[in-house]
Amino acid sequence: MIEKQSRRRAAATGGESSIPLDAETERCVAASGYTLDDVLPAQTLLNVRDTANLHTGATIHDLTPRVHPALKQAAVAAARALDIPVVGLDFIVPQGVDSSEYVIIEANERPGLANHEPAPTAQRFIDLLFPQTVR
Repeated sequence: MIEKQSRRRAAATGGESSIPLDAETERCVAASGYTLDDVLPAQTLLNVRDTANLHTGATIHDLTPRVHPALKQAAVAAARALDIPVVGLDFIVPQGVDSSEYVIIEANERPGLANHEPAPTAQRFIDLLFPQTVR
């Protein structure tokens, strides 16, 4: 099942996302009481990684409409403080995106722009760079 899901993720992201079948995946599966060869009961969810990262098979869900205003303000303030024209910020928001409690854990000066569908992030970036082309 992990291999099947990994193939699906790779196909959906142009090869950018897949679940590695490595010692970490095996450890996480074993911590849930299973092996990589087990067939789980229907509707059983299994955590196969302790990190939620696109490059290790995680999925992306656009929660922009639900983001608490405090998170938006923090993102803008951090980007301005870093003085990086385009920056990707990673937040940990323990209570969910509609909470004002957060920690910024990473700033990336070369964020991926193509993996945020259905939000047209890459298009918005182009519009920012070339405002005269906006229709």
